[in-house]
Amino acid sequence: MLTKFNIENFDVIYQLMEESFPIDERRSYDKQKNLLSNPYYSIYGIQDKENIVCFLAIWEFSNFVFIEHFATNPKYRNQGIGAKALKECTQLIHKPFCLEVELPDNELAMRRIHFYQRNDFCLNDYDYMQPSYEPNQEAIPLKIMTLHQSISKEQFQFIKNILYKEVYNIK
Repeated sequence: MLTKFNIENFDVIYQLMEESFPIDERRSYDKQKNLLSNPYYSIYGIQDKENIVCFLAIWEFSNFVFIEHFATNPKYRNQGIGAKALKECTQLIHKPFCLEVELPDNELAMRRIHFYQRNDFCLNDYDYMQPSYEPNQEAIPLKIMTLHQSISKEQFQFIKNILYKEVYNIK
């Protein structure tokens, strides 16, 4: 069952984040931990008796929810748990959802995109650049996926503007 995690779970979640995302796709430990005091930011997940099974780090804005990080513990992959957590999260919060994915230019990226497509997300064909999290990191070309339907160029620009301002602190 999906539950909202708190600061006591943070160290284990950050460790899973480090294992699951390259350095250019995450913040430093302190910056990530400080987000827990941001009213837009929450971490949900599934936990068994001993482990964090998976987590979704989300930003809930007034008009939509952005899934910034989503990872399943390697011990629990390929068991349908990630799909279950994603579905529970999108049913828990009744707003449009979006997330970033890598460009569909290699097999692993295509597998991730297909996972989201199987879970009712649509790949939008607009150019998008994820700003760097840290000064020494690179910006990353990505795509935006949205739940249930593709979005217009205007909707894409609206989402991009909020993400750049609130998530990546580009004023």
